[in-house]
Amino acid sequence: MTDAHTTGPFIAAIDQGTTSSRCIVFDKDGRIVSVDQKEHEQIFPKPGWVEHDATEIWENVQEVVAGAVVKAGISAADVKAIGITNQRETTMMWDRTTGEPVHNAIVWQDTRTDALCRELGRNVGQDRFRRETGLPLASYFAGPKIRWLLDNVEGLRERAESGDILFGTMDSWVIWNLTGGVNGGVHVTDVTNASRTLLMNLHRMAWDEKILSSMDIPAAVLPEIKSSAEVYGKAASGVLKGVPVASALGDQQAALFGQTCFSEGEAKSTYGTGTFMLMNTGEEPVNSYNGLLTTVGYQIGDQKPVYALEGSIAVTGSLVQWMRDQMGMIKTAAEIETLASSVDDNGGAYFVPAFSGLFAPYWRSDARGVIAGLTRYVTKAHIARAVLEATAWQTREITDAMTKDSGVELTALKVDGGMTSNNLLMQTLSDFLDAPVVRPMVAETTCLGAAYAAGLAVGFWSSTDELRANWRRAAEWTPRMDADVRDREYKNWLKAVERSMGWLDENTGEE
Repeated sequence: MTDAHTTGPFIAAIDQGTTSSRCIVFDKDGRIVSVDQKEHEQIFPKPGWVEHDATEIWENVQEVVAGAVVKAGISAADVKAIGITNQRETTMMWDRTTGEPVHNAIVWQDTRTDALCRELGRNVGQDRFRRETGLPLASYFAGPKIRWLLDNVEGLRERAESGDILFGTMDSWVIWNLTGGVNGGVHVTDVTNASRTLLMNLHRMAWDEKILSSMDIPAAVLPEIKSSAEVYGKAASGVLKGVPVASALGDQQAALFGQTCFSEGEAKSTYGTGTFMLMNTGEEPVNSYNGLLTTVGYQIGDQKPVYALEGSIAVTGSLVQWMRDQMGMIKTAAEIETLASSVDDNGGAYFVPAFSGLFAPYWRSDARGVIAGLTRYVTKAHIARAVLEATAWQTREITDAMTKDSGVELTALKVDGGMTSNNLLMQTLSDFLDAPVVRPMVAETTCLGAAYAAGLAVGFWSSTDELRANWRRAAEWTPRMDADVRDREYKNWLKAVERSMGWLDENTGEE
């Protein structure tokens, strides 16, 4: 790195993710000065179970922070604040006096609480706590995971009730350790992470006593809920000793913040293996009747919280991998664009990748993948095009659901993630959504969001307006498709989706 880049001051962001932890140092312009990253082990004790070793993760976090600071050639004096972003819903509990985890962390993907969730649903079903929490009763939220630990770790319930045990999502674990651990570590979480526990009342931004008693979870284990951008404490040791720890945001919310989606109707979509889309819905939580989640977008200090609607698509990038690895139609992921560009349209073919059922807005586990509309005319190039269109149509379905729920039209879609390097896909998205699609300069929007929130908390940046001015576009696509073509194609897509449903019989006992 040249000295031109490393004239301080700086903000450091820690991203404690599902497969790795990393630290990025950003300058005043929101540019990356240095990065360090380290993977941790994925532990699979039984089918459907996924765990992480929280001690290993904390050691890795310390390593990558030191690594990023050394690479940047700076010292603690140059760093004004530390921000945190994290894999959401991953759940752990630890001993307040020894700092030892009582069990591996149970990862968001883990499904061991399926039966417990059905039991908790009683005669009401998935929506039992939706009005209070914005969430369906599902195995990937943290609350049921806490209950599982209390029921299955010897003697844990008694220790929890007497106040010796702390619960946290990964933000809480990292902050507690950063600020001193057993020697005065701060036990907090932020509103975005708390909103993924199934235990926080969205309207009051407080733990819900009724739900706690329904789930049989003692309040003594819970962290204090704070805003996403305020000083929680100071780093107690390590290379950044004395630096304020000043933000926490779940990873998808951090990306929304890093993409500067600060106005109602602004949305971001992260295109990875699957896709997460969040839309800012302003200062009122919007209930979803169209298969989306209601969640907290962010809260800056003592300002009002900002809410979001969230939609997830199971299969996007993984469909391109499937074309490459299982079908052998392409040799590299990038090749799909070349192949799809060699034809002008899909030749009448539509690909619905319901490999493990349909996610938002349908939530149909009986659906399976279909390719519809095949004729002798269709080539593998048309199928490649249908593959890219599948990601765009699924995004369109989620934006439609968001508009129905919120009454807010999508103004523009800001995109990030690996698939955004595919220009044909980006143009197709803009055509199908009939809205501009914009890709930013800094692709690491999750870390950037954590840095922005921490910087706001300590006055490093003065306002969200200054952050907007910082946000730089790398590329923008605008719609080029005739409305009647779009409508006809969407109708065909929806017909194909219908044909993917009901493939599994209700009574085969398949989940």
